[in-house]
Amino acid sequence: MTFQETLIQILNRFSETDPIFLWLFFAFSNFAENVFPPWPGDTVTVFGGFLVARNPNSFGWWALGTSTLFGNLTGAWTMYRFGHHFLNWVRAKEFPFKDSLYDEDSIERTFSWFRRNAIAVVLFSRFSAGIRFFVSIVAGMVKMNPFLFFGLFGVAVFLWCGILIGSGFYLGSHWEAVLGFLEIYNKVIFGLMVAGAIVYFFIRRRKRTEGNLS
Repeated sequence: MTFQETLIQILNRFSETDPIFLWLFFAFSNFAENVFPPWPGDTVTVFGGFLVARNPNSFGWWALGTSTLFGNLTGAWTMYRFGHHFLNWVRAKEFPFKDSLYDEDSIERTFSWFRRNAIAVVLFSRFSAGIRFFVSIVAGMVKMNPFLFFGLFGVAVFLWCGILIGSGFYLGSHWEAVLGFLEIYNKVIFGLMVAGAIVYFFIRRRKRTEGNLS
């Protein structure tokens, strides 16, 4: 039995659970996916839509929506603060191989790119499990305005999680079909990200080589 199949069995048993416990569980799930990427937060969120369709009187839209938003925002805040303090710690500390692993110029170029594209990056980060974890950290590192960051992040949560919850709700007992689509979707997005990163670094290295030759 796979991990996802085991998780589905566990989630199905939650159908008759106390609403307060369900609220805490969905809040924790959304918090966990922001601080621990392997956690299958999208799977749990889709199940939330199915649960609302099955038991609207015991656990409705408001409970699921508030728990999802609260969990995501607290998770993002945790990683935002981590990014802010982690960068300061790395810059202040001396440790073996720091010179070979830490390149201030490359970091500053990355931060400059993030600042220029921050709105689009934050908004679309929720649509890929491969990058949502890092966006909050980088936002903390560049000291992005917290009101702007969490405003954009909240809109992104509303859009992406709304799609997941709505899919689980309308597909009813066939909500597992959404999970298969999500698995393929995330693999495609992750593959495109890796390919883009490889092309970017290849072009950058080529330009640097040509510059040294000239």
